[in-house]
Amino acid sequence: MKPFEYSRVSEVAEAGQLAGRFIAGGTNLLDLMKLEVEAPDRLVDITRLPLKDIEETEDGGLRIGALVTNADLAADPRIRRDYAVLSRALLAGASGQLRNKASTGGNLLQRTRCYYFYDTTAPCNKREPGSGCGAIGGFNRIHAILGASEKCIATHPSDMAVAMRALGAMVETVLPDGSTRELDFDGLYRLPGDTPEIETNLEPGELITAVRLPRPAGGVHVYRKVRDRASYAFALVSVAAVITVENGTISAARLAFGGLAHMPWRDEAVEAALIGQAPSKDLFAKAADILLKDARGQGGNDFKIPLARRTLSAVLAEATKGDA
Repeated sequence: MKPFEYSRVSEVAEAGQLAGRFIAGGTNLLDLMKLEVEAPDRLVDITRLPLKDIEETEDGGLRIGALVTNADLAADPRIRRDYAVLSRALLAGASGQLRNKASTGGNLLQRTRCYYFYDTTAPCNKREPGSGCGAIGGFNRIHAILGASEKCIATHPSDMAVAMRALGAMVETVLPDGSTRELDFDGLYRLPGDTPEIETNLEPGELITAVRLPRPAGGVHVYRKVRDRASYAFALVSVAAVITVENGTISAARLAFGGLAHMPWRDEAVEAALIGQAPSKDLFAKAADILLKDARGQGGNDFKIPLARRTLSAVLAEATKGDA
């Protein structure tokens, strides 16, 4: 690990004024520093900022401070009751020890688990722009089938972010000049394109302060994660679903997908195809066709296309009590 400066802040306004890398739980960043994938000149410790509360909002939703741990968020009675898909996604991720340390903001910003990104001897456009993508033509079992580019086929590893995207969460931030803004997930994340090293639309020194969940939508909440082993593994395919069925037809549907793309993936056309329809195998197959119409495997991850199809169908069947 290379030498670095360390600063601790106690007010939000201080954080962005210090040029450095924010650190809270450190469950991802410290590993990257040890491997010299990242070598920040300064770490800015934000753990003393007043961002550890889960508060009810005026519109009936919840505001989750960026420093709320994954363990506390998953266990909160309001999350378990009204946003069950989020609690289930959190419990499907990492180990209990990591969830006790990992923060909400940090979880959103964790880096890809691509083998080539972590191996400093391998080419990786995300780590070293212009060096190439080792995963293209290499070992790419865990890599993206949607939204990838010729420069990068990495996936986003977060379970929590997939559930939050299905719930319609918004991200609150503060910039170094003290101004604030609110981003949806399309505004927060970027697809790789020609610049995979730029993963979000956050400005230098911009700090995530909270995630806001809208008023509970009701319905059936399902989170299904398919992985190579039963625990402590990242998703090959995951689906977060919030589905409402009334009078035999689907009246509301929110879906998000993990393990498929550079960011938590949502396709509103899939949801639109479900609404107003009676649950059936044919309908679920149609939804999968829409989701995967532009899917592209890279050899080692070709299996993700039929796996995503089966997983989506199974989730929709569970959520609607229909036939898989």
